Amino acid sequence: MNHTSERTQARACFVLIPGAGGMASYWHRIVPILAAAGHEAIAVDLPGDDPSAGLDDYADIAVRSIAARPNVILVAQSLGGFTAPLVLARASVRRLIFVNAMIPLPGETAGAWWENTQAVAARIAAARSGGYDTRFDVPTYFLHDVPEPVLRDGPAPREQSDTLFGEPCRFAGWPEMPIRVIAAADDRFFPPDFQARVARERLKINVESVPGGHLVALSNPQGLVDRLLQQPVAAQ
Repeated sequence: MNHTSERTQARACFVLIPGAGGMASYWHRIVPILAAAGHEAIAVDLPGDDPSAGLDDYADIAVRSIAARPNVILVAQSLGGFTAPLVLARASVRRLIFVNAMIPLPGETAGAWWENTQAVAARIAAARSGGYDTRFDVPTYFLHDVPEPVLRDGPAPREQSDTLFGEPCRFAGWPEMPIRVIAAADDRFFPPDFQARVARERLKINVESVPGGHLVALSNPQGLVDRLLQQPVAAQ
């Protein structure tokens, strides 16, 4: 799919769903850039550390954030991909954009997604090719490109409850609407080639690239916003 550099013209409301832990603060470098470009940006805070909260609860929180706003663009990061289809079924959304995201199948659990997509094998293969440790740790796989001042001044991370990973993502299928997949070029957790394969297999679309790692909203906020604001054109 080809894209122009033309930016979104109409004022949009970007509703930003975070990944594991559910912290709205993940988007704190994105929100002011979107606002400066004339758009509304709502960073959704989810109770990621609450074992009694499930995907329906996450979706309800996002839907309440949307309310009756027009021209909503839903952006889902990482584990937020499992919340996205439930939001689409309950709210008026114009476009969905995945960012380094887990793209579920109907009825799939986030726990089963790893084996179904061979995510760990892809991560290890990329580590061997890239010459970094194949054993997962947060600094190597999440923080390697995040500026030190951002790490130092940011809030403490929130743990993600394990119970969510056993809950089926109950949706009938992806709606007929514009869906984009943005993959960061230096994502070590979900390598870009892996993301491209999953997007082709599950959505029949190609990924768009942006410089940065898995936490690209922290490491390259301007680059990510530039990509979010690009208008897709029909595939040739």
